Amino acid sequence: MTSAHQGVDVRRRAGWLPADQEDLEAWLTDHRERVEAKGTRAPLHPALLRFRELIERDAVVRMYLERMIAEVPPGKQYRKRHLHSVDQLLRLVDAVLTMAPEFGDANVTTPLGAILDWAMGTPSGFAAFRDPRINAALRDILDAWSQFLCSPESRYVLNDSDTGWKCTAARRAIGIEQFRHDPGDEHWGFASWNDFFTRRFRDGQRPVAAPDDDKVIVSACEATPYNIATDVQRRDQFWAKNEPYSLQDMLADDDSVEQFVGGTVYQAFLSATDYHRWHSPVSGAIVRAFVQPGTYYSEADSQGADAVEPTYSQGYLAHVATRAVILIEADDPVIGLVAFVPIGMSDVSSCLLGPHVQPGAHVTKGDELGYFQFGGSTYCLIFRPGVIAYFVLAALPQPHNPDAAAVQVCTELATAHPA
Repeated sequence: MTSAHQGVDVRRRAGWLPADQEDLEAWLTDHRERVEAKGTRAPLHPALLRFRELIERDAVVRMYLERMIAEVPPGKQYRKRHLHSVDQLLRLVDAVLTMAPEFGDANVTTPLGAILDWAMGTPSGFAAFRDPRINAALRDILDAWSQFLCSPESRYVLNDSDTGWKCTAARRAIGIEQFRHDPGDEHWGFASWNDFFTRRFRDGQRPVAAPDDDKVIVSACEATPYNIATDVQRRDQFWAKNEPYSLQDMLADDDSVEQFVGGTVYQAFLSATDYHRWHSPVSGAIVRAFVQPGTYYSEADSQGADAVEPTYSQGYLAHVATRAVILIEADDPVIGLVAFVPIGMSDVSSCLLGPHVQPGAHVTKGDELGYFQFGGSTYCLIFRPGVIAYFVLAALPQPHNPDAAAVQVCTELATAHPA
C-alpha cells in the first residue's frame, strides 16, 4: 500500500483551532474565567446533568474522566493546565451550549474540542473517548448544542465586529459574495448559525466539470487533499503510524467491501470557512446510504508525540468516527461502484443525508447528497481496483505546504481508465 499524509495538525491548519497554542490557551483562560464568574449555583443543562449522573453511577466512566484530567498529555508541552476537576469540565462544556463560533485566527471555531484538547491526548482520554457510554453522553451534549445553533438566538455572531462573520476579514475568508444571502438583512437572511454554516452557492458559482463525460470524477466537497492510498486492504491496522485504511471498518461491514479490496482511497479535509455540503462525484444510481454511529473526540494514540494533535488521526477517524456511507453504482461501467464517506470530526453533531438519497434513485454528477451540520469534517472517496487513470495535480496532497489550496467542489478530481 502507498500513501501520503499531511504532517501537520489538521485542526489548526483548517482553522478549527487557533494556529498558535498561546492563542488557544488565552481563549481557554477567558472561557474559564467567564464560567467561574457565574459561580457553581447555576443549573446545568439537562444533557450535562445526565452526563454527571452517568459519571457518578459508573465507576469505570468516573475513573476515565478523573484520570484524563489528572494526566499530562505526553505529545506536547502544555504551559498551563486548564482542567482541574470533572465538575469544572462539565461547567466549561455547559457554557458552550449557548455559544456560537466566532470568526478570527485567535478564536476557537470548535469550542468543545478546545476544552477537551488536553484530555484527548492523555492515555485515559484515548480510552474514555472510545467508550460507547461516554460517546452516547457526548452525542446528547452535541445534539443540545446543535439545537441552539439551529435557533435564531445563535445568529448574534453574524455581525460586523472584529470577531463577527460580517467583518471585512470574514467576508474575504468565506467569499460571501459567492453565496446566497441578503446583503440588506441584519443577519444576511440566515435563520440561524447552522443556516449560515450550511449556506449554498449562488447559481453558476461551481459549474460541474465535464458534465457529459462520465469518465471525469469530480470533487465531492470543497476540501484540501489529505491522503491518497492504493492497494487498500480489507482489514488493516488503521490505528498504526503508517495510517493504512481498513475497508471492513471504514464501510461498517457493508456487503460491498470485497469490491474495493486492492482499490484506491482519496481523503480530503474541510476548513472552517469552507462550503459544507456534499455533491455526487459521479452520475449513477444510489445503492445504499446510511449513517454509521461512532466516536466524537477519539484520536489515534499510536503516534507518540503527535497523538494530541491529530497529525495522523484523520485516517483513523475514517474508521471510528460518526460518518455517512453512500454507495453509488456509476453509469460508467469502468468506474462501477463508488463509496463516498463523509466523516464528522471534533464538534460535528450530525452528517445529514439528503431526502432524495434513497436506494434506486439516480443522481447526476454534481447533485447534492447531504451536508455536515456543524464542525470539523473530512471525507473519503473509495474506488475499485483499476478504476483511476490519474488524479489531477490539484488533488495531490501537499504535506509540507501549509497554504495548499482546497479542491473546489464539482471541479475535476480524477479521470477513469478507458473501457
